[in-house]
Order: sequence, then C-alpha cells, then structure tokens
Amino acid sequence: MPKKNKFMNRGAAILSICFALFFFVILGRMAYIQITGKADGEVLATKATEQHEKKRTIEASRGSILDRNGKVIAEDTATYKLIAVLDEKMTTDKKHPQHVQNKEKTAEELSKVIDLDKAEILDILNKKGAKQVEFGSAGRDITYSQKQKIEKLKLPGISFLRDTKRYYPNGIFASNLIGYAEVDQKTNEITGAMGLEKVLDQYLKERDGYVTYESDKSGWELPNSKNKIAAPKNGDNVYLTIDQKIQTFLEDSMTKVAEKYKPKKVMAAVVDPKTGKVLAMGQRPSFDPNKRDVTNYYNDLISYAYEPGSTMKIFTLAAAMQENVFNANEQYKSGTFEVGGAPVKDHNNGVGWGPTTYHDGVLRSSNVAFAKLAKEKLGYDRLNQYLHKFNFYQKTGIDLPGEVSSKINFKYEFDKASTAYGQASAVTPIQQLQAATAIANNGKMMKPYVIDHIVDPDKDKTIYQNKPESAGTPISASTAKKVRDILGEVVTSKIGTGKPYKIEGFDVAGKTGTAQIAGKGGYLDGTDNYIFSFMGMAPKDDPELLIYVAVQQPQLKAGQSSSDPVSEIFNPTMKNSLHYLNIDPTETSDSNKEETKAQAMPDLTDQTVTGAQKKAKDENLTPIVIGSDIAVKEQYPTAGEEVLTNQKVFLKTGGKIKMPDMTGWSRREVLQYGDLAGIHIEVSGQGYAVSQSVKKDKEIKDGTVIKVKFKNPD
Repeated sequence: MPKKNKFMNRGAAILSICFALFFFVILGRMAYIQITGKADGEVLATKATEQHEKKRTIEASRGSILDRNGKVIAEDTATYKLIAVLDEKMTTDKKHPQHVQNKEKTAEELSKVIDLDKAEILDILNKKGAKQVEFGSAGRDITYSQKQKIEKLKLPGISFLRDTKRYYPNGIFASNLIGYAEVDQKTNEITGAMGLEKVLDQYLKERDGYVTYESDKSGWELPNSKNKIAAPKNGDNVYLTIDQKIQTFLEDSMTKVAEKYKPKKVMAAVVDPKTGKVLAMGQRPSFDPNKRDVTNYYNDLISYAYEPGSTMKIFTLAAAMQENVFNANEQYKSGTFEVGGAPVKDHNNGVGWGPTTYHDGVLRSSNVAFAKLAKEKLGYDRLNQYLHKFNFYQKTGIDLPGEVSSKINFKYEFDKASTAYGQASAVTPIQQLQAATAIANNGKMMKPYVIDHIVDPDKDKTIYQNKPESAGTPISASTAKKVRDILGEVVTSKIGTGKPYKIEGFDVAGKTGTAQIAGKGGYLDGTDNYIFSFMGMAPKDDPELLIYVAVQQPQLKAGQSSSDPVSEIFNPTMKNSLHYLNIDPTETSDSNKEETKAQAMPDLTDQTVTGAQKKAKDENLTPIVIGSDIAVKEQYPTAGEEVLTNQKVFLKTGGKIKMPDMTGWSRREVLQYGDLAGIHIEVSGQGYAVSQSVKKDKEIKDGTVIKVKFKNPD
C-alpha cells in the first residue's frame, strides 16, 4: 500500500482553508447587503425599482391668447414630424418592410409634398451610419392634410411623430402686439420669443405631468401596479381687451392702404376712451406669426417717437381753453409769425389767410395761431405745465414691452413755440391716444391697457383681473366738451382740414396732422415725405371710440390727397366699429331731440341708495345699483357728464354684488356694468342681451366669468 504524499495533504488543507475563507467572505457580503440594502454605495431597492418602474408623460398645453369675447388669437395645435427609418433590422417581415427600401422612389415622391428637392432628400436618406433621419425644417410642422398625402404614397420606412406647434388662426392680426412663440430646439418646449407671447411666458407656460407604473421586463404594466400620477399644469389663458371684429376692420383697411399707396409705415389703434381699453392695434409692415417673416420687431404704436404734427394742437387748444385765454372771435394776422428770431409759417407756404379769428385758425390748422397762443396767451411755462398734465413727459406704462420715452425739446424759444403745434418735440402714438382720452372722456384721462384678465383653465379661476385706471384729470368736463365741439367743426366746416373724415350718420370730432420727418441734414423734402395722421373720436357728444391713424411717406399719385390713405383706414374702421357696437347714429329730428333730451349727470355719491335712486328717477334716469351697502361710493357716468333721458346710470356701493337681469341691455351697458363692478363679462353676438350665464339675484363671487349673449331684434 503506497504512502500518502504529505505535500498533497498539506495542499488539500490549504485549499480547504481558502474555500472556507471565500465562503465566509461571500456570506459576510450577503449579510451586509441584507442588512444595509446597499451594494457599491447604491441602494438596491432603488435600482430594482428603476428596472421595473416606467414613466409616461402626460402632455400639457400652453395657454391660449384670446380676444375680449373669448375668440382665439393664439393656441397650441397638433402637428407632425416626418422621419425615415433606414435600419434594415427594423424589418422582421419582408412582405411588410419597416425601413426605406427604394431611396430614389422615396425621394422623388416626398419632393412633391415637402419643401425639399429630390437631391436634398437623397442626401439625407444616404447619410452614412444613420438608422433614422429627419428632414430639418421641411419635415417639421407637417399638417394633417400633408400627412394624409404622404401616407397615401405608401412609402416603406416613412413615418411620423406627433408634435405640437403654436398656431395663429388669424394670420396677420395685431402681430407686433401678440408676437409669437416657437419651439426651443434644445428643450423641445414652446417658448415666447416676441411681444405678449414673450412677456406673458410665465403665465402661458405649461408643465407636463407624468404617470409612473410597475412593469415587467418587456415594459408591460403589471396587473397590481400602484400607479403614481403627477397632474399636468396647463398654461393660463390670457384674455385681451382686443376685439377680434374691430381688429379685423382695422387690419383689412390697413392692408388695402398698404397695397394701394405703398407707405413706409402705417400705425393705427382703436381705444375705448372711457376705460383705456385698446380694442385694436396694428401696423404695416407686419408679419404672419405662423411664418415669422418679421421685418420690424418693434410695436411702432409704443416704440416709435416722432414729431406728431398738428394732432398736438388738440392739447394746446385744451390748455388755452382751460386757462380761459382762448378767445374764438379774436383776430390775429395769419401767414408768418417771428419767434426767437425765426419765422413760424402757416402750412400754405406762409401766405396765410389774412386777418382771421382764432376759431378759424383752429379749423384751418394754422401754425401761427398756435404759436401765438403758446407765446402770447398761455405763456411757455403754463404750456409746459399742461405737457406734464397730459403726461407727455413720461411713458404711459401700457402693459406691453418696448415702450419708449418721448423727447420734449423745451429749451429754446422757437422749440417751445414749435412744440405747441407738433414740431421740435417727439412723442409716441400711445402717448397721444392717452392724452386724447381726456378730451373724449370729459377731462378724465385713462391709462391704456391690453390685458383684460388671466384665467387658470385647470381651476376655471380668474387669477388676474385688470381694471380701468385714471392717468389724471388735466382739464374739466366743460373744457373737454368745448374742445370736442370745435374739433367737430374741423370735420364739418367748409374750411376745416378734417372734411375727408366725415362719416354718414355719426358726428366725428378730430384733428389732422402733417408731421415733418427729420433726416441727416434737416427735414426731408418732397410732398410725400411726411407722416400724415388723424386723431378722431365719435360720436362727438359722447365718444365711444377714439382712433389714431398715421401713414408715413405714402406714394401719392396725381390727384390723390395726403388725407386719402389716412381716411381710407379711419373711416371704415370707425363706421364699421360703431355699427358693430350698436352705437345709435346721431339723431337730427326735433321730435327725437325732445325724446332723448341731453342733461348733466347729477352727483349721487355719498348719498343713501334710496335717496340716490329717487334723485336719478326724478331726473328721468334709470338707476342700477351695484352692491348691498346703504351709501353710494362711486357712480357712472360721473357728475357733470352729459346723459340722455332714460339712460341707465350705475350706482356702486360696497358689499355683496347680485346679478341684475340684463335682458334688453345694450352691449355698451353690459360692459360698463362689468367695468364698474370689477367683474369680467364675456359677450357674444350683436344687438341686445337675450341671455346670461348667471341668474338674476345670484351673488357674484370674485373671479366669476359671466357670459352674456346678444341678438339683433327681428
């Protein structure tokens, strides 16, 4: 029997010890993992969850921008992205190929639908090493109709990814005000890039939600999965003061003028002078936000300061009337007037009209008349005080980006006199509009604004409500009426410069403007090198609309007047808008005048509701009480304003507000009620109120949106 090798026994012992040590190391490691739940510093439960837990995105939508009646101006819409699969491994059934097989044919057919030629598409399809390709901008924002055309071609490997884009259904529509939003290529999110889309991005921005669930290794949801849901947050909806109908009237007329006269610029806006709400705002050149063919990124109504010309005379006249230094029948020598060693000339080459009255000087838009008013009647210091009162030294503070400051040159005497008739100093159109609300609104100047309210669509709650805000009271109601009366004659008189702005059925008050344009070596020469404008309001006695139109350097042909392009925007916009708002035409018959007798609104504030109602009824007015307290704190119209027999007047107290029966109310009355009550009312239709979303006598809570429908009588 052979002896055992002692070295073999020793080796076996060592091997056994090693195995034992290895076993205890593994056992210790397992115990450590069991106790701590960690391996290599990572929590194993988390890693397991990651392998079996899946997340699915719940897409949210960017907030919409709507007009004051809830009609969409900007919204998200579904679109598609075109892709081509090149990886042959994607085809598992040769009878139903899932990758591009015939690249020549594919390129030929796609070139008929998307904006790429065959060679460009072939270059993309022949990209080395690519398993899937896209087609750049030509393959993005594919419409549903394009998608259908491509699907009918039955091209293997051609597919689509669902996408979202910002859509502007009206095309060129207040574009420099609205701006646009676009997809950020880094984050693939829609982000505001210009105008209100950019300024209000924090409100409009959406936040996607998600759902997490447990799945098997193939990704299928397990039957007993405990789902976790994070709800999406849709962007807030922004309601503007813009009225789609009125904006369309303005856009259509501007487009016609731009095509006919080819001006360098057109600027126009429509404002409710009683509230400061901007109902329409537009310019040319403009752009289609769907195409983003932008040539001017500025909103010229607020970002372009220029010498306004004779529309500035409105405010010099108002100042002179307020200070009782305007004597309409006093005569002066027209033609030329020396100021500071330089001549001020009337617009007919300084010829003038001989000795004439200041009244006729206003109608003829005499520069000499206004220079003399500034120097000899008002005095420059008082004129400057009124420039401050009308807020020409500061921005309006309108809720739009890019507003610029004015430049008032008031150092040298000639500049002081020139500012009185609209030269030497530069202001913006929006500053002129704000100042003109004082003329139209019986002395009370209103701050312009475009954002009416903002709604959280997920909670159906108003999170921001704008309200009319006074910007000062530079003149009295009686002065405002006197100014409107003489501005009415500017339009109706045979010698008035505003004759082209007559509108059948309505009394218009307004002032023309012809502004020189500064160049490198002084003012530009030539009959076309001016900014022609008109500031007008109607109806004259109680203006509901205030419109400013300016046309820069139109190409006028023989026989065409400088007022032609301006009036072709102002007249149809004003007339159509007044009809749309159901503003009654001016009555001229004696019987109608007796039925709707004009009178001054009494002061009913600080009276008991009962006493105020009685006094209003005694004055043949119809009082509507807003609130439940016993005393009147605010009224509309304000004391001293002109009212008509049987007109509705609103008396605001404090406390709870109950819904009135608005049946038969006009659109204007409904909106006036909403403004004074501080609630938002959405109106639809035309004519008179026939239904309301909140029943009579129901308490109106903060944030409530009331919908009122209108219908024309048969």
